[in-house]
Amino acid sequence: MKVVIIGSGNVAAVLGGKIRLAGHTLVQVVARRAEPAALLAQEWGCGYSTRWDETDRNADLYLVALSDRALEELGNVLTLPGRLVVHTAGAVAASVLKPVSARSGVLYPLQSLKAAIRPYPEIPLLIDANQPEDLPVIEAFARTFSPQVERAGDDTRLKLHLSATLVNNFTNYLYILADRFCQQEGMDFSLLLPLIHETAGRLGRYPPEEMQTGPATRGDGATIEKHLKLLSNYKNIKELYELFTIKIEDDYQRTEISAP
Repeated sequence: MKVVIIGSGNVAAVLGGKIRLAGHTLVQVVARRAEPAALLAQEWGCGYSTRWDETDRNADLYLVALSDRALEELGNVLTLPGRLVVHTAGAVAASVLKPVSARSGVLYPLQSLKAAIRPYPEIPLLIDANQPEDLPVIEAFARTFSPQVERAGDDTRLKLHLSATLVNNFTNYLYILADRFCQQEGMDFSLLLPLIHETAGRLGRYPPEEMQTGPATRGDGATIEKHLKLLSNYKNIKELYELFTIKIEDDYQRTEISAP
C-alpha cells in the first residue's frame, strides 16, 4: 500500500519504520515541524511537508499519529474525501476523524514506543473502522507488520489504554524513583535488573495475583517499619510505599501475628 504518515513523533517514527519494513511504500510525511519531518523523510526516502494543503491525495492509507487534542482539530484543516484515514490513539473515539474522511478508523499500537529504540518491539494492534467494509482492509494492512491484531471498539480500547497506563507508565515511574534512590544512596540500580526481568517474565506463565510477594503480602510489619525509616528523607517514595502497602495488605487480608 501507499501510505502517508501524518505526524513525526515517536509513534509516527516507529510505525512508519515497521510499515516500510513490511514492504509498503511511504510516500510522504506531513507534520508541523520541518526538522523531524525531514529526518523521517530522508530515512524513508519520501517527501515531506509542513502544509496541510500539500498533503498527497493519492495514497491508499493515511496514518495519523498526532496528540489527542490535535486529532479533534484535524478536520478543521484537512479533508481527504474517499480516502482511508486511521488514527493511533487509544483513548480517542474512532469517529474523531469523520470530518477528515468518512472512511476513517483506528490502528492503535498497544505498546510503549520510542523512535530511537532498535530493534523495533513487538506491537499488538487494536483496530476499528467507522464503515464496516473498511475494517477488513485495516485488518489486512495491520497484519502485514504485526502478528497480534484485534478488533476493539472505543470502550475496549479505552479500558486497555488504562490498563497499559497501570502496567507501563506507573511501573516505569517506580523504576525512576528506585533509580534515584539507588543513586542517592550510592548503590547500583543494575543489580535490580534480574529481578525486574524475572518478575516480568513470570507474567507469561502465571497470573499476577499468584506471583505477588513482599512484606505487605506476608504481613511483615517489622520490615515495613525498617523500610519506612529508610525513606524518611524521600517524601514521594515514602508516600507511595505507604499507599501500596495499605492496598496490598487490604487485598491479601494479611495482618502480622505477634509472637506469644
